[in-house]
Amino acid sequence: MAKMYYEKDCNLDVLKGKTIAVVGYGSQGHAHALNLRDSGCDVIVGLRKGGKSWEVAEKDGFEVCTVADATKKADIVIMLINDEVQAAVYKNEIEPNLEPGNAIAFAHGFNIRYGQIVPPADVDVFMAAPKGPGHTVRSLYVAGKGVPCLVAVEQDASGKATDIALAYIAGIGGARAGILETTFREETETDLFGEQTVLCGGVVDLMQCGFEVLVEAGYDPLNAYFECIHELKLIIDLVNKAGMSGMNYSISDTAEYGEYVSGPRVFPHDQLKANMREVLSDIQDGTFAGKWIQENKNGRTFFNSKRKQLAEHQMEIVGKELRDGMLWKNDQDLDTASN
Repeated sequence: MAKMYYEKDCNLDVLKGKTIAVVGYGSQGHAHALNLRDSGCDVIVGLRKGGKSWEVAEKDGFEVCTVADATKKADIVIMLINDEVQAAVYKNEIEPNLEPGNAIAFAHGFNIRYGQIVPPADVDVFMAAPKGPGHTVRSLYVAGKGVPCLVAVEQDASGKATDIALAYIAGIGGARAGILETTFREETETDLFGEQTVLCGGVVDLMQCGFEVLVEAGYDPLNAYFECIHELKLIIDLVNKAGMSGMNYSISDTAEYGEYVSGPRVFPHDQLKANMREVLSDIQDGTFAGKWIQENKNGRTFFNSKRKQLAEHQMEIVGKELRDGMLWKNDQDLDTASN
């Protein structure tokens, strides 16, 4: 079993006298920066000049500068921008300004795992990866709680990389919930696998198919949306609180019986696992990473066409109509909220 760390294992004093540059001020970036500052750390924000987040970060009271200047001033640089742009930003703005003894950190291992970023041997390389969206990282911290995090050290040039990584995660609140030790390879491969086969790819396709089958059979699209999409959150909330057995305890016996007799018909176990193993193989050998890197170099034609196709699907149109009529329709966008 992997090692777990908690607040007693972390020493925030390790970060005293160090400047942390948070690169990016989106969902994760704003949460990391605010939480670290509230934990007593010295934080600056590195952004693209003229970017839409520059003014937001300044309004939140941070010193904001270009990524290159932030790197020059910092002892620790955390990359919290999209995977697909990290390599270029690193090459052009971070790499020329890193100094021996610095640390560079990531919230996802993609660019290290697939060799898109290769830091020099004289800097620490670690991962501080919250297992939740940025607005949750922030809101739970403010509530005195935290989001569980992963920690990994890829390169320990200073001999203190683990201590620095644990202190960093404690600073964003992760030690309150627990920190799981992993590796860049394991985090990257399991994260991509979970996203593609279950959390995003699998669930989205499942909901879409369920919606389409009901509508094609003549049922009202609004009802199909409620039954196959809207209620999924209720089930996941039960699983998060009490596991699969606890979820089954909370639903009707009729629903539980249907789970046992119909679930395997929809997802033949052996075939499903065989398909998943093919996906995992593509992740492990770099096939998926190569396709995604190439997709970004070629203008994202496939990606953009699939995004447009999904946005125009009937379930998305019906879902928007339903959400617009609900009480929380005017809530602030949680992913862009800064505090």
